[in-house]
Amino acid sequence: MRMVFGLVLLAGVALAGSAVFMAKNYIGAYQAELARAQQNQQAVVPMQTVYVAARPLLYGEVLKESDVRPVTWPIDAIPQGTFNDMAAMFPQGEEDVRLIVRAMEKDEAIMAVKVTEPGEDIGLTTRLEKGMRAFAIRVDVASGVSGFLRPGDRVDIYWTGRITMGPDNGDVTKLIEDSVRLIAVDQNDAQTSGTRIARTVTVAVKPEQVAALAQAQSTGNLSLSLVGAGDETQLAEIQVDQMSLLGLSAQAPAPTLEPARECSIRTRRGAEVVLMPIPCTN
Repeated sequence: MRMVFGLVLLAGVALAGSAVFMAKNYIGAYQAELARAQQNQQAVVPMQTVYVAARPLLYGEVLKESDVRPVTWPIDAIPQGTFNDMAAMFPQGEEDVRLIVRAMEKDEAIMAVKVTEPGEDIGLTTRLEKGMRAFAIRVDVASGVSGFLRPGDRVDIYWTGRITMGPDNGDVTKLIEDSVRLIAVDQNDAQTSGTRIARTVTVAVKPEQVAALAQAQSTGNLSLSLVGAGDETQLAEIQVDQMSLLGLSAQAPAPTLEPARECSIRTRRGAEVVLMPIPCTN
């Protein structure tokens, strides 16, 4: 009987020890998991609701509530001008609608610059930033980059004409404006697909640039050079004339030789007057 009691006691102590060991491991694992969860929570990026296009939206369409949907967006990566409140996008009681002024793909953020204000008319005025003016430039298949220009592209503008004064006398091509934004091609200010030979393009420039472009267009030919997407290169002054194009240098004018002086005296021989040459003394 005493032996049985001892065995039971030993079994109980072993079970208790195992239970303590298992509880210790469980608590340790729980604490480690809790610490890991707290660390992950600290590393979570703060998010905010932003409204995006629920389907592709085309220029001129009416923006409806069914065309947008909310998504969570990292706060430090939210584009400027996005909408995070449905009431701000569709004011209550407003019967006037917003129109799409820039085509958007599905899941693209709805931004204030891509839509009109409620009731605002759509057109070039909505694509001009404050202080900018619209100016039309005549182009053809050569000067208009073979029909590959689209609203929203940026172009460099070159002037070719004849200079009739100063040291650069002759035909010259000069960069007069760089990285100018196109807001319309012909009479279409929407994004278009395919190539199309335009007759005019409209650019957004400052008032002083309007005067320069008008003068350049009336005194020579303007050519456009398409700027690549994301290219922010600042161009230096560019000017090419016939001499620099052909790698020629201006020749110094040939020296002019003064004619030799001739000295003579007049002598009368009877009724005849004769000129006799003599050495010049001064």
